[in-house]
Amino acid sequence: MATLEDSFERRAALKIYIANAHTVNLACSDPFFRDVLNSADLVLNDGTGVQMAGRLAGRPFRDNLVGTDLIPQLCGRATRRGVGVYLLGGEPGVAERAAKELCRRVPGLRVRGTRHGYFTENDETQIAHEINLSGAGILLVAFGNPLQENWIHRNAPRLECDLCIGVGGLFDHLSGRLKRAPAWMRRIGIEWVHILLNQPHKWRRYLVGNPLFLYRVLRYGAGHPTKNDDKVVPKAKAQTVGNEA
Repeated sequence: MATLEDSFERRAALKIYIANAHTVNLACSDPFFRDVLNSADLVLNDGTGVQMAGRLAGRPFRDNLVGTDLIPQLCGRATRRGVGVYLLGGEPGVAERAAKELCRRVPGLRVRGTRHGYFTENDETQIAHEINLSGAGILLVAFGNPLQENWIHRNAPRLECDLCIGVGGLFDHLSGRLKRAPAWMRRIGIEWVHILLNQPHKWRRYLVGNPLFLYRVLRYGAGHPTKNDDKVVPKAKAQTVGNEA
């Protein structure tokens, strides 16, 4: 956590991406998205698949950095430093409800603004201007992969916040639109089963994507990357942040 907190008040608009097995699978088939991940200032690990890949590579991760756990912790640090947050993404009204829940969990949190994720590229300059005017230090972008990473990559040069973080479905969880898996499922690494049962439209991501990811990890680790897997692992270091002082 100290890595992120050290960025407060520097206005460097650091690009922070959270990568799970689906993120890496997308990077395997989309060279542009792979380059976007490789340009990140920090890539964090999320999910059982990535943890397994770390162990197989001999570089195990200490923690599973799910955004629903990480972001409230980060907001707690931000509150103590007087750093505000801006929420961008989700359907109309979702970011506002997510902000209220964050404020409930983190008393004293300064929410500098919210905006839904329905706009065109023609609106991006104005949106970036509004974010800058808000004075927010942390920008949370919830468009899902790869849209959120591509948006951050494209707009970071004109943003004046400290951190730009892609958070996927975080707002849906905070707003109550989606329920998180029970603690016992998270503890044994099968949170994806809960997601699949509640969001069946994601069946391909888990029933096809998870085995494909494992196959790619094994092939890559054996020195035999598949046709589209060259440089599949982001160059930016995937780091555990956890509760470091």
